[in-house]
Amino acid sequence: MLQSMKRYYQYLKQKVFRKSFSLAEKCRLQFGGAVLFSLILALLIPYFWMNKLTEKTALDSGRAISQVFYENHFEIGMSGSENRPPLSENAVLLTDPNHLVQLIRLSENTEQMPSALSDKQREELNIIRGKKTINDSAWTEQDVQGFVQNHYLRLVRAEENCLHCHTEEGLPPAFYNHQEVGVLVATTPAKALEWTLFMNRLWVVVAGLLAGTGAMVAFYTIIQRVILRPIRQLRAQVNNIADGNYDIRSSIKTGDEYERLSDAFNHMLDNLMESQHKLEQANKNLDAKISQLSEKNIELFKANKIKSEFLANMSHEFRTPLNAILGFAELLREKPAVDVEKSKRWAENIVSSGRSLLNMINDLLDLAKAESAKMEIYIDKTSVPKLLEGLTAFFSPLTEQKTIKVRLDVADDIPPIETDSQKVQQILYNLLSNAIKFTPEQGRIQIAAMMRDDTTVRISITDTGPGISKEDQEKIFEKFHQLDGSITRKGEGTGLGLAICQQLADLLAASIDLESTPGEGSTFSLDLPVNLKILRDEGDEDPGDAET
Repeated sequence: MLQSMKRYYQYLKQKVFRKSFSLAEKCRLQFGGAVLFSLILALLIPYFWMNKLTEKTALDSGRAISQVFYENHFEIGMSGSENRPPLSENAVLLTDPNHLVQLIRLSENTEQMPSALSDKQREELNIIRGKKTINDSAWTEQDVQGFVQNHYLRLVRAEENCLHCHTEEGLPPAFYNHQEVGVLVATTPAKALEWTLFMNRLWVVVAGLLAGTGAMVAFYTIIQRVILRPIRQLRAQVNNIADGNYDIRSSIKTGDEYERLSDAFNHMLDNLMESQHKLEQANKNLDAKISQLSEKNIELFKANKIKSEFLANMSHEFRTPLNAILGFAELLREKPAVDVEKSKRWAENIVSSGRSLLNMINDLLDLAKAESAKMEIYIDKTSVPKLLEGLTAFFSPLTEQKTIKVRLDVADDIPPIETDSQKVQQILYNLLSNAIKFTPEQGRIQIAAMMRDDTTVRISITDTGPGISKEDQEKIFEKFHQLDGSITRKGEGTGLGLAICQQLADLLAASIDLESTPGEGSTFSLDLPVNLKILRDEGDEDPGDAET
């Protein structure tokens, strides 16, 4: 028992020193202290009141004894002195064997205390003398043997009734009015009163214990149900949220501050979830932006690579005709008239190189105009058969040089079309030039024209070249792109021909399709509207369709 109490004391000491009490322990300690303090204050009142009742009981008992004493000895109106109880020289009733009641005479010098009085009795006598309104006093105390006794002390003053007998002519000593005659002292055993006091105090302690226990149980129940249970629920919810369970919500319904705290906590959690969703969406958008930037970076890298290849190729393409022009010009300057035939060939080479250089420059200018939307369209009536015949005749020297067979197949139902013939001719020029360039010797090229529908004419150029793979079919229409981008490639060109064709086709409301099989050849088809002017007028009337 002592060891357990010692351990509990050490536990409390450690708690107080570290100030690590939980909320439940703080509430129990503080409420327990408040209950104990309240009970002590509440029980002090009946405790002191019982002491007052004890004093009053002793006082009533002493007054009853003094009244009997007065009736037996001092009461006026008795017929004879023989009926009065005999007194000793100290005014002690001779019939009282225990001398429980004594009348101690006071000398004429009232300030002198009788020697028969105890210190307590003298103190009480001085209190009575100081207060004219009271004549007696009572109290209880233990004697030397440990027994509780009632003590009563009464100051006897001579009244008018006493002067009838106590006169100068009478036998008793003479008194004057209000003279302090003596002190009546009564001492009676208080065994019953002692037992009553003990039982009263015992019941006060028992009542205090019962009340304290009940109050503590009640406070403990209130603390558990009203204070600690909502806090434990909130703590469990916080732990769940810390574990990542953000869907849980507090369900405290107490109708007080805890419910408002729960609602505020749920509101805070909702705002947190909303902020988290916004953050997740922002992260997704950021990832998408990063992905787009990555794609743009890849595109920029590819564009930079294509630009580098283009610059290298263009420098090579420009250098070749320029060197030819300079070389043949120097020969003509050094030997102007040595051989007329050689001079003509040299001049033709100079003209051919100049045209090649001019074509490359024109390609660049046309692309720049198309991209800046500064290229103008001149619509006129154009005959498709004549256009194709002129184009075939223009390239006949090249086809004859490579022994390539060219077949022209034009349908009879093709009407004259209203479009920009120069740009159509430029598109077909680039397509046929590529077909001749990539078709091997003794190959075949077919030029066909037919009505795809009532409003569209299809012109297709088919060759027997190496063909184009599906991966490269989407890339060849990009600017500066060539299937062989190296300087040592066999074919010449800037890689702008098909890009310019695509730009011009868009201006003419036309489209270019490609069908190719690697190793068998390729077919480029140009679909032209029969009347471009009508399409442009309809586009001007309906801006939405034109924009689309």
